[in-house]
Amino acid sequence: MGGSLGLALRTLGGVEVRGVDPDPEALRVAEAVGAISAAAGSVEEGADGARIVVIAAPVPLLPGLVRRALAAGGPDTLVTDLGSAKGAVVAGLSAAERERFIGGHPVCGDERTGVAFARATLFRGATWFLTPGAEARPELFERLHGLVASVGARPVAIDPGVHDRLMALVSHLPHVLAGALVNQAAATAPAGREALRSAGPSFVDLTRVAGSNPPLWADILLANCEAVLEALRSYSARLGEVEAALVRGDRDWLLGFVGDAAEARGRLREVEDAGPARPARVIVAVPNRPGVISEIATALGHAHINIEDLSLRPGPPEGEGQLVLLVDGAEAALQAVRLVGEHGYAAQVGPDAPG
Repeated sequence: MGGSLGLALRTLGGVEVRGVDPDPEALRVAEAVGAISAAAGSVEEGADGARIVVIAAPVPLLPGLVRRALAAGGPDTLVTDLGSAKGAVVAGLSAAERERFIGGHPVCGDERTGVAFARATLFRGATWFLTPGAEARPELFERLHGLVASVGARPVAIDPGVHDRLMALVSHLPHVLAGALVNQAAATAPAGREALRSAGPSFVDLTRVAGSNPPLWADILLANCEAVLEALRSYSARLGEVEAALVRGDRDWLLGFVGDAAEARGRLREVEDAGPARPARVIVAVPNRPGVISEIATALGHAHINIEDLSLRPGPPEGEGQLVLLVDGAEAALQAVRLVGEHGYAAQVGPDAPG
């Protein structure tokens, strides 16, 4: 993931990408494939003078590495990460540190691991969650949003806790269920016939992620333990309802269950025939204080309003600045104005954006 980001950034031109890794061979390969401009000997050396530090490391190591990068970077250095669980990282930081740390999580990847398989196109079209805290500095959020958009991803701001609960439902729990399905089939041989050797395409599709990088996924599940447990318990309760319907012989209930799943699956696969809407501008008057852009962007992210671009025009120290957002279409712009107003900020739809 880190190697792919390095490649993507270097294709933009004029970007220096320093690489840090405890494995010298990984750094050698990173330089050979063009993912980094130069290797640094430590996190401190890599962070010195950097505008943005991106931590791409196993989840258990993230809190310590983030703190080291924050300590080594300058007062305007932004630190972010690529981890799929945010709770432990945020909890380990002080309020002052959270001004310069904004978590990130690109929802994409490859079954192959290692910088040798890095791809500059990995992030194109992918959702990239940003998880700013209330203390995040507006200009640093703007900087990170710009970096994410520059590699072709779609930045979406959400609350760190909401992020972890969402990932438990749509990423972490599916890995658990895939593993359970495979292990159950592997341990079962009705009348001596091995179940796995009788599996069809649907079973293969359902279990594609089973066994993916065991050390990585064991760490992710532990890092997001509370949210995964909540999702597991809810799922177990749903399975209990299916079991009860089968015991009752309740065909009507089962028809509803399967029908609801089909409808939900349809929403999952839904593609807008009309294509992307013409971009629209939203102009918001904002005070000069930390967290203001994070609050607005998170509110819009929770409402599924995509911010394609944003720019901040700071005002006087005790006055108001102007936040200009580019969103997907006039309808989204009107909804954004309403949501922003509910948070206490004056907003209006601006002049048409170039289409």
